[in-house]
Amino acid sequence: MAKERLKSPRARLFVALDLPGALRDGIVVWGRRELTDPALRVVPPESLHITLAFLGYMPEKEIERLTGIVEGLDGPAPTVELGDPVAKPSRKQPRLFALPASSPGAVELQAELERRLVAARLYEPENRPFWPHVTVARVKSEGRGSKRSRRVEKAPGRLPKDLLQPTNLVRTTLYRSEIQPQGARYTPLAQVELSEDGRQ
Repeated sequence: MAKERLKSPRARLFVALDLPGALRDGIVVWGRRELTDPALRVVPPESLHITLAFLGYMPEKEIERLTGIVEGLDGPAPTVELGDPVAKPSRKQPRLFALPASSPGAVELQAELERRLVAARLYEPENRPFWPHVTVARVKSEGRGSKRSRRVEKAPGRLPKDLLQPTNLVRTTLYRSEIQPQGARYTPLAQVELSEDGRQ
């Protein structure tokens, strides 16, 4: 009979650092000029962020505990310096383009978040080191059902100097991610404001 019981509803969740409005708007303006290749699916403005921990599908009943962990994060807002776009996993066969984000403060914040999530048995750390970045575009597949990515003829160019300046990211958010045909939609479930002092 236990197998027949309804499982708890599940939600696809992740925790991220939000970008300040001015920085996000600047990336959007740059993207209109540089993310024009028809093989690219541009990430919408409201989805530009730095992921700290992707939690995957979790029981909705755990959202309350996750909210407590996220809202318990404190300390200064990490200072971030964006870099020019890079192709992942490789320039020859990219699946996405991202802006690397140099930020010891974000690395520290991610490590503290990971420590709390692991202690609560809500997260299993990834094998690879944390890489702060902002995904700006994904490469479309060659066709329905295909795992091969389309060929990108025009890779995005460099960022303007004003987007390379250090900036503080002052908010951490727990998001629900809902997969839709046109891409994922993110809904904030919990947020915490970090102090403006900044840290390197």
